[in-house]
Amino acid sequence: MSFSAVVVAAGAGARAGPGEPKAWRDVGGRALVRWSVEGLLSAGAREVIVVVARDRLSDADAALEGLKGWKAVTGGKTRAESVQAGLAALTGRRDQPVLIHDAARPFVTREHVDRLLAALELADGAIPVLPVPDTLKRGEGLVEATISRESLWRAQTPQAFRIGRIKAAYRRWPTGEKPTDDASVMERAGGHVAMTPGDPLLMKLTYPQDFLMAEQLAAGRRILRVGQGIDAHRFGPGDVVWLGGIRIEHDLGLVGHSDADCGLHALTDAVLGAIGDGDIGEHFPPTDPRWKGASSDQFLTYAVGRVAAQGGRILSADLTLICERPKIGPHRQAMRERIADLLGLPVHRVSVKATTTEGMGFTGRGEGLMAQAIVSVETPL
Repeated sequence: MSFSAVVVAAGAGARAGPGEPKAWRDVGGRALVRWSVEGLLSAGAREVIVVVARDRLSDADAALEGLKGWKAVTGGKTRAESVQAGLAALTGRRDQPVLIHDAARPFVTREHVDRLLAALELADGAIPVLPVPDTLKRGEGLVEATISRESLWRAQTPQAFRIGRIKAAYRRWPTGEKPTDDASVMERAGGHVAMTPGDPLLMKLTYPQDFLMAEQLAAGRRILRVGQGIDAHRFGPGDVVWLGGIRIEHDLGLVGHSDADCGLHALTDAVLGAIGDGDIGEHFPPTDPRWKGASSDQFLTYAVGRVAAQGGRILSADLTLICERPKIGPHRQAMRERIADLLGLPVHRVSVKATTTEGMGFTGRGEGLMAQAIVSVETPL
């Protein structure tokens, strides 16, 4: 089922301790808000509206770089005002579902979303809940009463509604009152809210110790994937070779539909292979006149964007160039720096090596050159 989402990330998060507001703090190598946006996009969201403080719009661009399908808007003074700003920015029809989610709950999954959307078919809203496990006491300093836990639940997010219905419910909310969550707004408007099984992993990060636990959980929610790429081009007329993103003066050129940079071609295939996303010929067919003479930089940049769209990040790259000539040594560092820039990596995570085939085969005879690349990528489970 198609759905939209609103991620609320405009709060200060003062209880999380000193430092950045919690939505922008690092968890597992990424800003906290990115976890929620990636999770909802991976679960099938057609659009995600991220509500941020006015001075955080540029931070949203940096934190969510490479993701597609999201838009940042400015929030209000309260959570309710921020939610309404997010709802106003949606482009979906009134009868389409919207999931409203707190950025401080980073580990949302497709399973959570599917349960909510199924429950929404029979209700005006749906929320994930957990039973209250502890004995409840009322009092200040001294216990005044013990409260029964029967029929008590802890509400989590995301919470699901129809766009038009939740907008109308917010319009009816009394001025001056602050709702504790979006479901309470729907309840006050007379709507029926279904409960679905919650998940302890949908914990809200509130206090400093919560972030320590989240770091441990984040490590278990990522997987390391490795891709390999191989490419070769023959020499032909020319006086320039493009290799590893670097222009090298030479007495021959390389023959190819694009600029024939087999180093970047091998890296592009390795990146695409790591995420199971086809190969360079599938995305940039040599029969397409658009790529005639094209710089291979754009092929690799495109592949990097495909990784980011899946919520992944490139960790390292290893390129081996196999040729008798041109000599690679004088250009090795420039290649490393250029490749690092294209992959968004520090230079120390990029390796460029060269070898010969001791006069054997087409590279040994000087008929062409070859490249092999291995790239490691970290993606969500």
